[in-house]
Amino acid sequence: MKAGLFASVSAAAFFASSVTAMAQTTGAEASAESTAARDIRRDEDIIVTATRRTEKLQDVPLSVTAFGQEDLDDLGIVGYEGIAQNTPGIVVNRPTQNFNNFTSRGINTNGYSAGLQSAVAIYVDELPISANGNSTILDPNLYDVERVEFLRGPQGTLFGSNSLAGAMRILTRSPDLDEFQASASVDLGLTGSSSVRQRYNAMLNVPLMTDQLGLRVTGYYRNEDGWIDNVGTGIKDSNSLEAYGGRAILLMQPSDRMKVKLLASYENSKPADSALTNPTLGRFTRRSDRPDLFQGKLTNYNVTVNYEFDFAELISSTTLSDYDASFYVDLAGTFAQTIPFALDAYGYDDLFVQETRLVSRASGPIQWVAGFFYYDKRRTVDFAYRSTQEFLDARGLTGLPDEYYQRFNSYTDQTEMAGFGEVSVHFTDNFWITGGLRYGRTEVQSFTRGGGYNSNYLTYALFGVTNAPLTVTPVNPATGLKVSDDRVSYKASVSWKPMPDLTTYATISTGFRTPVVNARAGLVSAINPSDIVIPAGAKSDGVTNYEVGIKGRWLGGDLTTNLAAYYIDWKDIQVQANRVSDSIQFATNIGGAESYGLEFEVVAKPVQGLSLAFNGSFNRAKVTELSAIEAAISGAEPGVRLASPRFQGSSTLRYDFSIGNDRNAFASVNVSHTGAFPNQFPNVPGNPNAASPTYDYTEAWTNVNLYAGAKLGSLDLTAYVENLFDDSSITYVHPEAFLDGRYARLRPRTVGVRANYRF
Repeated sequence: MKAGLFASVSAAAFFASSVTAMAQTTGAEASAESTAARDIRRDEDIIVTATRRTEKLQDVPLSVTAFGQEDLDDLGIVGYEGIAQNTPGIVVNRPTQNFNNFTSRGINTNGYSAGLQSAVAIYVDELPISANGNSTILDPNLYDVERVEFLRGPQGTLFGSNSLAGAMRILTRSPDLDEFQASASVDLGLTGSSSVRQRYNAMLNVPLMTDQLGLRVTGYYRNEDGWIDNVGTGIKDSNSLEAYGGRAILLMQPSDRMKVKLLASYENSKPADSALTNPTLGRFTRRSDRPDLFQGKLTNYNVTVNYEFDFAELISSTTLSDYDASFYVDLAGTFAQTIPFALDAYGYDDLFVQETRLVSRASGPIQWVAGFFYYDKRRTVDFAYRSTQEFLDARGLTGLPDEYYQRFNSYTDQTEMAGFGEVSVHFTDNFWITGGLRYGRTEVQSFTRGGGYNSNYLTYALFGVTNAPLTVTPVNPATGLKVSDDRVSYKASVSWKPMPDLTTYATISTGFRTPVVNARAGLVSAINPSDIVIPAGAKSDGVTNYEVGIKGRWLGGDLTTNLAAYYIDWKDIQVQANRVSDSIQFATNIGGAESYGLEFEVVAKPVQGLSLAFNGSFNRAKVTELSAIEAAISGAEPGVRLASPRFQGSSTLRYDFSIGNDRNAFASVNVSHTGAFPNQFPNVPGNPNAASPTYDYTEAWTNVNLYAGAKLGSLDLTAYVENLFDDSSITYVHPEAFLDGRYARLRPRTVGVRANYRF
């Protein structure tokens, strides 16, 4: 089957290259009409809803990068990696599939974050799907979306807690009430020499009652071979992926003033193993006693009601969501593989979100938005720590019901309630100010259910005790501390247009994260009682962002530039630390840090059909405030770098040309680059005089992608080569010792072809 699919890919790639060659022979026939459709798209004002109001991107006084569906298709973006590579100031820390944390503007202490919330909030429509760092965060499907918006800098006023450094919004496409539509796409690729990649998507839009009722259904399926060999399990290409899902949206418009949208979606992502590697075993080699599983299933139900009053539009969004995720990981690296030690955890998230807001409709000098937000989440986790039956039998250790030496169930309740508002006052058409406030209260509390058990397995295993019964003790119910916090976030900006196509702004904005409760607060190490006692938790941290920017558009849209400079003051930093003796994670706070930098985006069309886009970010981020006690417990040092590159950017060169009969072809190259950065603080938590053995740097990497294809009416064909030079640089280093393999690399060279057809 692989040979047949490879043959299909090769044939399609040959066809696409033939089309390109044919186009070159007719290039002299290119006219203004040959690229009219693309030029119109590029010349139009980009409309975003980053401020919860519909605005031109040029007029939004903050740094936003927006991708429409055609932009995503042109760049081959199907997930978080592509978004990060083409957005200035953004890095996605991705050890493996379904394990994603964004760094924005340098605000991160490591790429894992343990029990901390991600510093960047991720939304699918109105549903926040970002979670704490050591949880699976689903890779959502990006087919048939309206737009992806990445807002850089804190977004505390409109997006609440956990948008400390930014927010990413994935906006799905609503049904068209007037026109029947359908589309399908097939993507077949070959990674390395033998790993086949299959991706299938389809969409159907049916206007059930013209202008009143419409249904839009989207589905997808992915089946991708892996490229990592697991020598522990003996499985070659172990990190294969199967993922599938879909969504259905029913839109009702009973009157000119009212719309009701019902959405149901389901996504199931099942990678068969982790992609983290151990370089001492080989470039694409890993070791675990069983496959490490980071799998997730997301079910989402949403009702959104829009009603237009004369003075404002009322928007009410109600969401119910369930997210089930497995977190199965071999922890034997903690003790250098000397004893079996693993965790099989399964988590269940039940989420309810309600947001109601009023958005002004008047076209006068004052525009505003005011709203209410309520968030309620319960995360339940079944923890099961295991040995192996073979090891227990060989040592003669008895007394356990099976291979699991510890089992217990815990859950955490988190609520947030907030009121928010933002107003813009236009003193003239060219000068306006914007101010926003959000007052919110968050509460977090963790509980341990009874019925579980613990044992002295680790002590017996590490000290070589044999032929002895293990002592099994029950896990009693426990109620953790309830931690609450009241926060006021604010934003203020001044915008001025010295000319119609040039906007300048200055903005001050704030953001924060919710407090964190350590589930094992007060626990003494069974391995070394003199080691750190787990603290109660970490209070909220917060940032203040000072930013100036300029957004310009010249030559009739043939040249656009965005430039932003920022300084961020980060206080009471939430950090993840590890207890040395048993690798138990906990959260705490340290003093402060600063991050400052420059971001730029430029799009130019110097001649007919040729476009050049490049963007980048220069950043410096370091710890600035740190007491001796904070240094000891976190492993940080004054002046040490945070976990972010000093430069990151990308560029795309594209040429579109006519091949006659209203058909167009194109060729493009996309190059992205990210500099090296440290994976964590340099010292051992609890032992500040010892350099951490897990401290390391990622490698600077450059990813080059080639695309060539044709738009033949309803059919789009694209041949591609991703990672042209087969760069295998290390893009992520896990900060903790419990893993045998801690290094993620760029995906090997992948060649393939995509076909999109619109009915």
